Amino acid sequence: MTAQAPVRTEQRPAPAQLAEHTAWSTPGIKVLVAGIVGVAAAIALLLNARTQASGTATALDWAGAILLIAAVLLLIGLTPVVPGQARVIQLFGKYRGTTRETGLQWVNPFTRRIKVSTRIRNHETAQAKVNDADGNPIEIAAVVVWRVQDTAKAIYAVDDYTQFVAIQTETAVRHIASSYPYTSQKEGDLSLRENVAEITGQLSAEIADRVRPAGVDIIESRLTRLSYAAEIAQAMLRQQQASAVVGARFRIVEGAVGMVQLALKRLEEEGVVELDEERKAAMVSNLLVVLCSEQATQQVVNTGSLYQ
Repeated sequence: MTAQAPVRTEQRPAPAQLAEHTAWSTPGIKVLVAGIVGVAAAIALLLNARTQASGTATALDWAGAILLIAAVLLLIGLTPVVPGQARVIQLFGKYRGTTRETGLQWVNPFTRRIKVSTRIRNHETAQAKVNDADGNPIEIAAVVVWRVQDTAKAIYAVDDYTQFVAIQTETAVRHIASSYPYTSQKEGDLSLRENVAEITGQLSAEIADRVRPAGVDIIESRLTRLSYAAEIAQAMLRQQQASAVVGARFRIVEGAVGMVQLALKRLEEEGVVELDEERKAAMVSNLLVVLCSEQATQQVVNTGSLYQ
């Protein structure tokens, strides 16, 4: 029984990725003038052929037709390029370069010239409902500022670069929203609400990484909406209110304790009155009640002795 030889698979090299380069072009004003002159001369020759003899007329017809075709080809090759726009030049399905020089340019008349806008654009994502890192449903939306940097990749690397940017932006927003909590439970942890600058920086970096194959440059991204979903908004509002009340109580108690300590220290240093431990405890209790109470306390005047 013979062992079967392993099947060798041929590994084909990956195709080289296109990158933008400048296409050949020349200013088109002179070509435009030449084309108009050529058309006028061709028409003159064709009209003059009608008044000539048979042999001369045929020669003039051929000369006029050839001159007319050449002039038309000159005019077909004229391509206007406005500011904020580029033209991707394609000849028989092959990329020949990109023209960014503004004004009237002349290129090979047999090429296809694809318009690509290089202006700065805004894209705002739709409001999405996502669960944050703690599992709470939140509503989030963002706006991204972008522009085409490499026209060759924008045309040939993806099917529709505008739609590609929109889908990848929404995917990045959802991923960032699910990676961090809405509010941090531990001090020092990043959260969507409290660390907006850091979150938007990471969002811009992730979007830029996702759209890089399309030759797109991300200028900036910002969150335009961030809130709890309607079904838990009231519960989370009560939780935030409770946290605020607890924080305020903590500050009040902390300040009251400091004031009581200061009062006892001043009384002891100046010898105003001598208090035993039981009376100190009573005084501390009364002072804390007065200082920490939300309502005005009713004063009670002791007309007896200190102990009665």
